[in-house]
Amino acid sequence: MRFAFYEDQSQTRIAAAFADHWFDVKDLHLPFGVTPETIATIDNAQNGAIRAALKSTTARPVDLSAYRLLPPISPSARIFCVGLNYGDHASESKMEKPAYPVIFLRTYESFVGHDNPLVKPARSDAFDFEGEMVAVLSRGGRYIDEADAASYIAGYSVSNEGSVRDYQLRRGPQWTMGKNFDSSGSLGPFLVTADELPALGKGLAITTRLNGEVVQHSNTDHMIFDVAQILAFISEAFVLKPGDVIVTGTPAGIGAARTPPLYVKVGDIVDVEVERIGKVSNRVVAENTAT
Repeated sequence: MRFAFYEDQSQTRIAAAFADHWFDVKDLHLPFGVTPETIATIDNAQNGAIRAALKSTTARPVDLSAYRLLPPISPSARIFCVGLNYGDHASESKMEKPAYPVIFLRTYESFVGHDNPLVKPARSDAFDFEGEMVAVLSRGGRYIDEADAASYIAGYSVSNEGSVRDYQLRRGPQWTMGKNFDSSGSLGPFLVTADELPALGKGLAITTRLNGEVVQHSNTDHMIFDVAQILAFISEAFVLKPGDVIVTGTPAGIGAARTPPLYVKVGDIVDVEVERIGKVSNRVVAENTAT
């Protein structure tokens, strides 16, 4: 299944895909609710009910191009990001390959949906791109075993985990500010349920393009820590919850590691594509500093 979150008259709506068309789940008259807070908990039987309803529906399709797409995650989700999770990226960053996953947090407000503007911060000229695969949890827990991790994943999406490098690397020892400027990253276009993909999202090509030119290309098999290892590690500290998000890390090719650096400018278009999941695309705009 593929789900899209879109905004209609300031309300978040959810659409499901069938035969190249999208239908609002409210028009399917399901015997259970599907909301941004509960969508990650939909089980196999409910997915089957949605598929059956899509096949028989007489509702009119939704033209998603007429609406603003939102990140396909709950606004209340905790977003756990992984740094230095590809060996070639650690090398280009002149850092040692980590012995454990490097975890940091991002806010929901730091992301926009597919085809929405990415905002270049007014006080930075070091706005970078980072293509990443995203996993969304179907259930929570503590001290999760790696062997059970696949059963905790509801689905997958794609992110440009945009980074403001001068704030991340040069204006303090912590990454929080450089990773959390409002509307500096994107997530989308859809949430693809785990049953449509290889277990743990393995073996998928990941590609980032800047103005149509490939700047990152790798495969999720090259992650140092796979989704199971990341999930198990995070659960040592956190009681994880359904809907929580893991942004799994970026491969080599980032702008900061190039000579000269290749940073994103106003007017640029950044595309991140993960095989079988989709492509999130965004144009970069200048920050409006008017108050």
